[in-house]
Amino acid sequence: MRVLLIGANGYLGRFVADRLLADPAVQLTALGRGDDADVRFDLASGSPGALTRFLDAVHPGVVVNCAGATRGGARELTRHNTVAVATVCEALRRSGCGARLVQLGCGAEYGPSQPGSSTAEDAVPRPGGPYGVSKLAATELVLGSGLDAVVLRVFSPAGPGTPAGSPLGRLAEAMRRAMQSGDGELKLGGLGAQRDFIDVRDVARAVHAASLSAAQGVINIGSGRAVRLRDAASVLARVAGYGGALHELDGPPGPLRATIGHPRPDPDHAGPVAYPYPDGCGSWQQADVRTARDRLGWRPRINLEESLADIWMEAACRI
Repeated sequence: MRVLLIGANGYLGRFVADRLLADPAVQLTALGRGDDADVRFDLASGSPGALTRFLDAVHPGVVVNCAGATRGGARELTRHNTVAVATVCEALRRSGCGARLVQLGCGAEYGPSQPGSSTAEDAVPRPGGPYGVSKLAATELVLGSGLDAVVLRVFSPAGPGTPAGSPLGRLAEAMRRAMQSGDGELKLGGLGAQRDFIDVRDVARAVHAASLSAAQGVINIGSGRAVRLRDAASVLARVAGYGGALHELDGPPGPLRATIGHPRPDPDHAGPVAYPYPDGCGSWQQADVRTARDRLGWRPRINLEESLADIWMEAACRI
């Protein structure tokens, strides 16, 4: 089976590539903007016609789209997350390859949900920010394309390679700084949000399973369990061996803030710094993952403690 992987150098794409390459039945071709891609092509600016000619030449059986942007203004997010997917869909419609499309969506498409609830695929999406809006528009394009396609709505990915600017990445960085400077106190704010964290390697397994299945429509990919950020911080401290005190700053769930030790006159310790949670999903999100189990035969395998240990391992290398 020949698979065309778009976005192989991204956070999720790297692990998807590793998983697909581990399957001896898969012949993988990577398409992207980087020099190390097998084929250089910018989805946000390239034409459907050019992509169609490439599809007809390579003739993949499956196209996996892991490309996209998580940060930036509405225009940039729309260009990378929506226009790019429109290009893929149009090229596949024009091509004679008949490839199946596996599109990576996100839990942010749903927006805020009721605390204590699990969000199933039939929930009405109400994204709370431009990122979720751009990804939802992409999902609607895929579902309305008439293609053999499935959208995997990935909730909050974690594990090795977690971006330093993400909430868990910034927790690890704050703890690293505290340990490096010998501070025995770490004050953290904005830890009231609860998210469904899923390891990137489990996401890669889900993509592999979706590539081989006949499932269509939307399928949630998550752990099925919401975890409060303050609990994740406690686990991270344990795996890091941080013996200092963790103090939560007062305030409602919101941006992640960190203060290390006592206030100091230098800019790095001038006070709490706002680290916004970028998904626009409010205080709670938890996936209903029964559809993934029933239609893909997929279940999460890697627990959050292992994911956090890998995040910490990468942060510790910077000490």
